[in-house]
Amino acid sequence: MSTPLAIVTGGSRGLGFVVAKELAKLGNRVLIVSKDPERAAASAAEIGCEFETVDFQDLDATQIKFEEIAKKYGVPKILVLAHGVMSEKMSKTLRTTTQEWRRVMAINLDSVFIAVNTIAPAMAEARDGRVIIFSACLGRMSGPGNTGGLAPYRISKAGVNALVRNLAHETVNGNRGFLVDATCPNHSRTDMGGADAPRSAEEGAATAIWLATRNFEAGKDQTGLFWEDGNVIPW
Repeated sequence: MSTPLAIVTGGSRGLGFVVAKELAKLGNRVLIVSKDPERAAASAAEIGCEFETVDFQDLDATQIKFEEIAKKYGVPKILVLAHGVMSEKMSKTLRTTTQEWRRVMAINLDSVFIAVNTIAPAMAEARDGRVIIFSACLGRMSGPGNTGGLAPYRISKAGVNALVRNLAHETVNGNRGFLVDATCPNHSRTDMGGADAPRSAEEGAATAIWLATRNFEAGKDQTGLFWEDGNVIPW
């Protein structure tokens, strides 16, 4: 029996690194995909995994890279998309430049679509795959924290949530062995979250790791949802 493949984007640092390291410990063959070649090489050496690099803002390069990954590595059991970028602090809807809007959307949403669109069809066809995408509670359309500001970031994450929900419906909500979910890590101590964030990267990554490795019983367990600390939260 071949070793299951897990692909983790943003795996050279922060939440993605924690996920990649744990999946490797659990016996998966791990591939991290990151922008920074030096950091990716160092992180891959620490984890004991393979790595590829691409600038997620360059959508043409991202498309080519994931096509290459599909041919080179085969069909993964797990795809965790943990890469992302925060928008500028003053990026309210009426103060955001088109350039800033496109930067954030390209990295947080468009490249996520490309990765899913390129890698996940074979996972769905195999009826044995799990896609986990790091979203954010700031992308929710209900509940606390949805009062505006950081417009490109919030809207890109709302787009991620919609992508997950739509794909889950299209793939029969896990009844054919293909699972897709979004997770909110909350404010964690990463390069993006800062050193003063209240949660560790390990706490922020825990739900994604659980989603990637949980036992799932079709018709009983749920997928196509938004998860926080192992619980379903409203979109």
